[in-house]
Parts: sequence; C-alpha cells; structure tokens
Amino acid sequence: MAEMLATPNPVVPPAAADVGGPAQPLVIARDLVKHFPLKSAVPFRPGGVVRAVDGVSFDVLKGETLGVVGESGCGKSTTARLLMQLTPHDSGELIFDAQGVGSPQLPMKAFRSQVQMVFQDSYSSLNPRLTIEESVAFTPRVHGVPPREATERARYLLERVGLEPKRFAGRYPHELSGGQRQRVNIARALALRPRLVILDEAVSALDKSVEAQVLNLLLDLKAEFDLTYVFISHDLNVIRYLCDRVMVMYLGKVVEIGDTESVYANPAHPYTRALLASMPSMDPDHRTLAAPLAGDPPNPINPPPGCSFHPRCARAEPICERRAPVLSDALAGHPVSCLMAMPDGGHSLPMRRMTPGLHAATP
Repeated sequence: MAEMLATPNPVVPPAAADVGGPAQPLVIARDLVKHFPLKSAVPFRPGGVVRAVDGVSFDVLKGETLGVVGESGCGKSTTARLLMQLTPHDSGELIFDAQGVGSPQLPMKAFRSQVQMVFQDSYSSLNPRLTIEESVAFTPRVHGVPPREATERARYLLERVGLEPKRFAGRYPHELSGGQRQRVNIARALALRPRLVILDEAVSALDKSVEAQVLNLLLDLKAEFDLTYVFISHDLNVIRYLCDRVMVMYLGKVVEIGDTESVYANPAHPYTRALLASMPSMDPDHRTLAAPLAGDPPNPINPPPGCSFHPRCARAEPICERRAPVLSDALAGHPVSCLMAMPDGGHSLPMRRMTPGLHAATP
C-alpha cells in the first residue's frame, strides 16, 4: 500500500476548490425532515406517515470521519440519501461548503460531483452488463470527460484500490469476490474526485479479514485524496477504529453526537450506554448477564409523546412522557438529547456539569 500511495497522480483531477475555508464545515444539515406517506385504509381519508427522519441537525467537518450508529430503522440510511439528495427532504436546510445545495451557486450536478456514495450491497450496486473498467469510467463520461481519459482514470483508480488493471479491468461483477466488488465501488466513488464520500454499511457484508483490508484502504485513500467520510455502520468496534466523531440516532432523531473517544469512554444518553453495553467482551470478568436494552423501537408511524426513548429507558420519569428533549451540550460537553443533560430538563437525576479534563456523569 505504501508503494501504491507513492505513485504520482497523472489522471485524477484535483478536488473542487475550498469555498468556505478550513473552519467552515463541509456539510451543515439543519432540521432535515423526511416523512413517507402511507395509503389510507379508509377511502377519502388521509393516511399516516412514516417519520423516517424527524428534524435531524448536524455538521460534518472537513477532513473528518463522522460515524453514524443506531438500530435498524432509526433513519441512518435515509439520512445518507438525504445528504446525497437521492431522496428529497420535506423540509430543512442542507449546506455544502457555505453554499446551499441546489442553489444557483451550487447546482445539483456540481454538488453530486463532489459527493459520492458506496452502498452496502456490492453486487446490486454494479451493472452486471458492464466490465468493472466500464463501471468506473461511466460516471466521468457522463460528466463530460473524454472516453480515453475516463478509461485511463478508471485503470488508475483500480490500481489504487488494489486491483491490477491487466487482471481485473475486463472482468464482470459476478467474476469478483465481495471484497473485490467493494473495492470497485470505492474506485467508482472516487472517479469524480469527490470531497465527501458516504459509506452506508460498506463493509458489513465482508469477512473480517477482508473487512480489515478495506478499512485500511479507506484510511489510505482518505489521506491521499483529502477526503471526508460519513460512515454508517452497526459495528461499534469499526466505528471506534475509523471515526473521529460519532452520531447516535434513534427513531429518526439524533440523540448524541461527539468525539468518538469521549462518547465511548462515558456516554451521556441512556440509549448510547445501552448500545455500547451490547458490545461483546472478551473479558470473563465483564460478561453480559442481561440484555442492556429491552423491547423494540416504537412505531415510527405513531411515535410516543415526549422523549421517544422513554418507553425503553430505565431512568424514565413522568416528565419524559410530557416533554421532548432537545440537543444540549450544557452539561455533557457534547450535544445530547436527554432531559438529564439539560440544565432545566426537570429530571430528578440531572447530569453533573462537565468540567475540563473530566467526563460528565450521572448519579
């Protein structure tokens, strides 16, 4: 891999210019909402809606890897599709490097050339009728790159991801292993020289040995191409290894976001604590004797009032059913959506205020 990184870059163009400067977040999402309507069982009556994403706000800093975790159905993949604008949001605001997405300053085609996505299913995301060289070269051609240059770029990127062009360029997706297909998807995502790459469960279907290779490849490519990642995964160990910050989602909302080591060392939200407690331990003195979290997530069509986590929370109080928390960093030191983390939350077990050099804690 070191020899690979030392090779000069003759065919891949530089990334788009940094408009907002290094201090400007690359992505700012504010109050993103996406509800999917349902058909009504009764004629002429409106049906319900699935609250897939319900007021999500976060920033993605330049050069970082933001991990997104949560149970299945919490809105992780829908949030990724909203970032890519594969699915339009119902309301909210999406800003990319100080420019509104879809505005005259940043038309959709220019935006999508700077944001690419790697999907979970490495096979279905590739066209079975195209060779892998053609798959990687297709996107540059659509964006006006001459065919010969697009082919040279595809071969260069295949080599960068560890696939020798002479051996693999003419193969079809079904002739590759899962790890090799995912490398092709990564090469295709880099073909337009994006600034942001969204990886939605990109390594979850791979064997552990192949997964480790792909993760190290992602780290190398991030350094080489100056990339920013949004990495979605169920594997909390992978998140800790790869990500600078982690965002925890529950029922379409962000419940906690902060530096990875800070969140892992002392999680502030009860749901985050339950997720981390579910990680398998090799230490016989720290065996998991009881499930850290009981029950299933509430129905997103009819979410519970107040805090959406209160039906499953061991520290829930009557006020949790009446008052919905908001993200606050006043006590925990990083944004947490819990009444215990709000100075005026009204919970009987407020979190002790964060002081420099110490982690926040609850009684």
